[in-house]
Amino acid sequence: MAESDGLGQANIWGRLRGLGRGLVLAGGLFLAACQTIVPKGTGPEQPAPPPPAPVQPGLPTDTQRHRIALLVPTTGPNAGVGQSIANATTLALLDTQAKNVRITTYDTGKGAAAAAARAVADGNRLILGPLTGDEVKATAPAARKANIPIISFSNDASIAGNGVYIMGYSPAQSVERVVGYARSRGMSKFAALVPAGVYGERAGTAMLRAVEASGGTVIAMETFQRSAGSLSAAVKKLPSGYDAVLIADGGRIALQAAPLIRQGGGAQARLLGTELWNTEESTIAASPALRGAWFASVSDNYYRQLATKYRARFKTAPYRLSALGYDAVLLTVRIAQNWKVDTAFPVSSLNDKGGFAGIDGAFRFDRDGVADRALEVQQVDAGKFTVIDAAPRGF
Repeated sequence: MAESDGLGQANIWGRLRGLGRGLVLAGGLFLAACQTIVPKGTGPEQPAPPPPAPVQPGLPTDTQRHRIALLVPTTGPNAGVGQSIANATTLALLDTQAKNVRITTYDTGKGAAAAAARAVADGNRLILGPLTGDEVKATAPAARKANIPIISFSNDASIAGNGVYIMGYSPAQSVERVVGYARSRGMSKFAALVPAGVYGERAGTAMLRAVEASGGTVIAMETFQRSAGSLSAAVKKLPSGYDAVLIADGGRIALQAAPLIRQGGGAQARLLGTELWNTEESTIAASPALRGAWFASVSDNYYRQLATKYRARFKTAPYRLSALGYDAVLLTVRIAQNWKVDTAFPVSSLNDKGGFAGIDGAFRFDRDGVADRALEVQQVDAGKFTVIDAAPRGF
């Protein structure tokens, strides 16, 4: 369990130096007082000193700052991601110079439910995190019982609601955005390749809804296992005649699928991707077969600045998800301006229709507790991604 209060290391050492001087002064006064000796039996009897107060469990009472719990894995297989998010929250506190917010990190690597129980017992009024949908399910009962809202970094929309808000990047929103842009450019017949599993199901459902809502037609949708043989078979099943085809997976699959599509019935079709492509620029932009493909994601403009500052302070590169931790703190600091210390978190503040600004651009929570994000459309060019339709600045 680690704490961050945004006061800065220099201030901490300054306070320690001041405390040291006070101890030296107090010691000198004590020695001076000891030079006068009162003979035994000649002075008034002194009462026995009171016993020391028992050490209380949990964190000390803090009446000046809001107690916020950050639930992320700092041990286990996802420790790198969790520590990156925790470091980003520290940067956010330093950048905002927030004096009324105190964040304590709880490790979910050894059990999310246990971490949530400790956070509740320590008196935290808001939980930022955890990272995955399963961890949210484990932490939600304790948080709900204590009336503590959760702002998770998961993108699993099925867990949102009843006190749980999710900030993760939604594949459904990415698909809806790129399909809407394709329709605005005159494309009407769509095909899709979706992987087996939850992500593929959500991306496929979003594709069907987005195309139907915009007046287009999905002429084919094929599911594949993440193997070369299964992917090749799925591409061969696609009929010819589609204007655009969605490859609902990351860069590795896109690199395999694109040449197969070009050799098959999609020689002239526009390739579409998802938000997963955003972190794989060097790989995807190096592929001639993916040249001209479109995908939608959050903007990287401010994230690049965050990454530079992160590397300067922590001497390593951040994970892309670290921006979620930074933005969660920005949101908390903004709400804390009108939130009385040691009172329940004002949940109604999360329903601001104007939304919030962050490293990843504008976002707001819908009535289900899912972060609705302003996304941009990028095009894969030779060696780089190019923004071809900027994200809205607000709602």
